[in-house]
Amino acid sequence: MFYLSTRNEKIRKNPSEAILQGIADDGGLFMPDSFENAQFPMNALSSMTAKEISAKVLALLFAGDGMFTDDESGSTEFWKAVSRAYDGKFDGGDFAPLAKVGDAYVMELYHGPTCAFKDVALQVLPQLVKEAKRVTGMTDEIVILTATSGDTGSAALSGFSDVDGIKIIVFYPEHGTSAVQERQMVSCDGKNTCVCAVRGNFDDAQSGVKNIFASIKLPKGVRLSSANSINIGRLAPQVAYYFKAYRDLLKNEEIKMGDKVNFIVPTGNFGDILAGYFAKKMGLPVGKLVCASNENKVLTEFFETGTYNKNRVFKITKSPSMDILISSNLERLLYLVCGAEKCAKYMNDLKEKGEYTLEKDELDKIRAEFEAGTTDDKVTLETIKRVYEQNGYLMDTHTAVAWDVYEKWLKESGNKDKSVVLSTASAYKFSASVLDAIGESYDDEFDALTKLEAISKVKVPSALDGIKNKKAVHSNILNKEDMLSFVSEMIGKKEWRK
Repeated sequence: MFYLSTRNEKIRKNPSEAILQGIADDGGLFMPDSFENAQFPMNALSSMTAKEISAKVLALLFAGDGMFTDDESGSTEFWKAVSRAYDGKFDGGDFAPLAKVGDAYVMELYHGPTCAFKDVALQVLPQLVKEAKRVTGMTDEIVILTATSGDTGSAALSGFSDVDGIKIIVFYPEHGTSAVQERQMVSCDGKNTCVCAVRGNFDDAQSGVKNIFASIKLPKGVRLSSANSINIGRLAPQVAYYFKAYRDLLKNEEIKMGDKVNFIVPTGNFGDILAGYFAKKMGLPVGKLVCASNENKVLTEFFETGTYNKNRVFKITKSPSMDILISSNLERLLYLVCGAEKCAKYMNDLKEKGEYTLEKDELDKIRAEFEAGTTDDKVTLETIKRVYEQNGYLMDTHTAVAWDVYEKWLKESGNKDKSVVLSTASAYKFSASVLDAIGESYDDEFDALTKLEAISKVKVPSALDGIKNKKAVHSNILNKEDMLSFVSEMIGKKEWRK
């Protein structure tokens, strides 16, 4: 397997090189050169454990480079890496359990160290980075740069904290996350960690990080990489839970092998839903992938019209992890549909004009695979209340966006296939909004955690228990224009914190 830039197929890297580099030299994202040799053995899926599924997905996507290889497939050593990443890290032991809610299933991806779906990938990524360094013989220090709209930051900090040879800097939008999300990040006390608020929104932080990759002059012995889903090493582990969900439906006798399953995904940066498309390309019988957006509905309008236009008012919503106008991973889908030359043109149009428009045949190809819908804050809160009253199930704001889009899409399409809604964060991470939805009062977001526990009779996740009392050890705030100089200064420091 080789990895090519979405903007220039002449840029060609081994899997380990793609993982370490994070983003291609031309600003493109790395993509597998083909999925033909990465077909999942569906006939064995029913008998595989969750960790075996994850190991097999990683072995298929990162084959041929000597990573974790001790047998013909490499899956044995990948299994050991997955075990190191997951064992003892997820409440209940299952990193992606299915919960039956009404006629659908909810895939709960929030039982990890930071109560968000990013944990599934970001506990694995450090294992991949360390192995990639071994395979390539790299001795340079790696500095991970990450922009976050809330959940990636805390999950990346959890995964990379105090990992030898790696440092991590996380940027998040000031006033753009929940108080719980912010406290999770600023209380991380790893000696190799740095957290910084940016005056602006997520797109400002994300654009700033991309600019740093393109512009920074690094001292000898230092390299940059990313923990965002622009890094293929972050995206690949997410593919596995789509296969696991299918296996669980088989075990529950909800489907038979070969039946199609729909997946409804709340998304802003397009990474999580793209992982589902990767799974389909690897042989999973996926029906429709339904992209659920909040009021920042740039993706919904793209799927409806073929025009991607970021020139609009940025809205701060009750589902802040989806408050994004530049969906970076959409570039990978464009590459698959249009090819590298056209993809590069569209990305340049987005940079120069703030928009681009697909050809009709290109849009038709995308719409054959994807559906899209949107939900506003009012309906999001109404959905939380209604599902709780009807099913006794509490969901966070992001999951509620996906649930409402699922219900509207199901009514319009009449689709009869089994559907799985991805729940990407614990209700406790957005407990204030959840309590607002069900009409309960609270003093602040931290008090809301206690109130939600009393009402739901579900214990506060261990990752959030006592979060209010965790000391903030990071207090950096800067303008987006100063991100480059800030990173340069931090890289020049031998120690970040004693």
